[in-house]
Amino acid sequence: MAATSTPTKTDKPQPPQPVLPKLKHWRFEIDIEHIGWLTIDNQSGPVNTLGSEAITELEKLVARFEDLAASDELVGVVLLSGKDSGFIAGADISEFDNMVDAPVLTAALNRTHALFERIERLAVPFVSGIHGFCLGGGLELALATHYRIAVNDDKTRLGFPEVNLGIFPGFGGTGRSIEVAGPVPAMQLMLTGRPVRAGAARGMGLVDKLVSHRDQLRWEGRKAVLAKKHAQRAGFMKRVMAMGPLRGYVANQMRQQAAKKANKLHYPAPYGLIDLFERHGDDPVAMRRGEIAGFVPLMATETATNLRRLFFLTEGLKKQGVRGADKPEFRRVHVIGAGVMGGDIAAWCAYRGMAVTLQDLDMERVQPALDRAKGLFKKRLKKKQAVNAALSRLEADVEGKGVARADVIIEAVVENLDIKRKIFSEVEVKAKPTAVLASNTSSIELERIAEGLKDPSRLIGLHFFNPVAQLPLVEVIRSNLNDDKAVAIGCSFATAISKSSVVVKSAPGFLVNRVLMPYMLGAVNRLEQGEKPEVLDAAAVAFGMPMGPIELMDVVGLDIGRNVATELGHEVPEDSRFAKLLAEGHLGRKTGRGFYRWNKGKAQKSGSPDRANLHELGRDLVKPLVDACEVCVAEGVVASADLADVGVILGTGFAPFLGGPLTARKHGKA
Repeated sequence: MAATSTPTKTDKPQPPQPVLPKLKHWRFEIDIEHIGWLTIDNQSGPVNTLGSEAITELEKLVARFEDLAASDELVGVVLLSGKDSGFIAGADISEFDNMVDAPVLTAALNRTHALFERIERLAVPFVSGIHGFCLGGGLELALATHYRIAVNDDKTRLGFPEVNLGIFPGFGGTGRSIEVAGPVPAMQLMLTGRPVRAGAARGMGLVDKLVSHRDQLRWEGRKAVLAKKHAQRAGFMKRVMAMGPLRGYVANQMRQQAAKKANKLHYPAPYGLIDLFERHGDDPVAMRRGEIAGFVPLMATETATNLRRLFFLTEGLKKQGVRGADKPEFRRVHVIGAGVMGGDIAAWCAYRGMAVTLQDLDMERVQPALDRAKGLFKKRLKKKQAVNAALSRLEADVEGKGVARADVIIEAVVENLDIKRKIFSEVEVKAKPTAVLASNTSSIELERIAEGLKDPSRLIGLHFFNPVAQLPLVEVIRSNLNDDKAVAIGCSFATAISKSSVVVKSAPGFLVNRVLMPYMLGAVNRLEQGEKPEVLDAAAVAFGMPMGPIELMDVVGLDIGRNVATELGHEVPEDSRFAKLLAEGHLGRKTGRGFYRWNKGKAQKSGSPDRANLHELGRDLVKPLVDACEVCVAEGVVASADLADVGVILGTGFAPFLGGPLTARKHGKA
């Protein structure tokens, strides 16, 4: 009897594959069940974006989907990402500068709107399988598909960050997000620019189903296609907030909230979005069609231009570290000094997933830092399991046993040269040869701290800013003893804990404190001469600063301000109000009184400032800061004006819409 063979998977008849144009950014195939598997995999970089080439290819693909569906050769499409990094990061921002011309941008937006409407009208189910980031235009594309499945892990994020670039969603995302999430949740998502986790997105209606692992996306996508799943519209109780007179009330409430965060003159995008909602919020189709008229003029604003530049500068900072096979791993961090800065640095590293030991003289000094860390973890991580995991990564270490195991050792004690030298002379003996030795000094040159070390080239600076959890900058300080690799490793560590690093030369005050101190002391001098602190602070805010210089001095601490001022050669006159407050122990927010009295962390200010031309006063106030930036570039404290701009924005909050102090001066704004 003849032998028979068992059919294998490859023996099964395969459906004929559709003839497709040559594709650079997409892959498409049809399986035995006539399900189409569409994969986006941009060849231009490590993340997927929707550039003009990708849009053009998708148009051709959708045309084939329509034909295949009409001939019953396609029962549905599942869209997945071929990148480990995530789904789609958004539109290709590198193309934006070529689209500020109104007719060109209008045509491009109309074309994309038409494409997404064809996807929405496709006669067969179109399902998106989302992992990692799904942002901006990527979320807008997903919302145009019929059903969305997302991986429910910590890496998945969905959102509309466009407001951070001075615009709002322009591919139909305004109306579509309101349709599935309801007006208030969708508008909050767009107005804040903050992404949400998969679970929150599911609760809002942006996502229809959650899976626990990326490998499940294909199976659940198949099931959704075969079951002809379709997302549900937001319920009546959500939609009612956009109906009739309620919509005007909701829009006004949104404007009031927006005004607390952004001046309309500086950041017009949130207000343009709210105006669009007030006109069309009860009609998602009308709202997304009204996007284009509001979006086009925003793209050409100075604000949007400067925010795009800031985006690219910030992205460029990520490329400074060690790359490739030599890229270091940072698993253990040891922090010496459990004060506000040291404790918060330790908490942040533990929050970012590292094992951290925190050292100080006794538990009485360490415990407050552990308590603050718990508050940070609860606020950021929410879930009890995640909070407990973070707490388990942060360990009190009075005896300093963690030094010998640490990959990174950070000193964050008081600004006292002798104490810092003593610490590093002891640490150098115990530390691994490969460990990074870093000081969080805010003003003392590294060369002075490194005196007496056997290998002074190991010591770099990692200067964090208060509050550590909020300010994104770390100054990586390079002395004339360091080589390029030591500095690059410092940059790699900053990136590993989700901070942006700017390399600065070891010089008094480095960059941020060097430029901040003349600004703050200049304001204090005006106060000494009789100007009200509320007026000075209001003027700085009117200019575009996030906080006034007098309030900032209180937040930093008058004692720290004096120490940094002294390091930079600025004396505090003995008969000044500043000196009197110091003598009385009034150090600012941390003691409840400084130039202001403080209650529950807020400065107690008296009424609204009564003064004309606040903006002009604000411009005068920031002039010493801008002057100091020019000096820093001229002296090589930073390598370029671009780095000075991005460093001062990230480190001080200097008006991002102006593009940084030197760009602002270049354009006559400062």
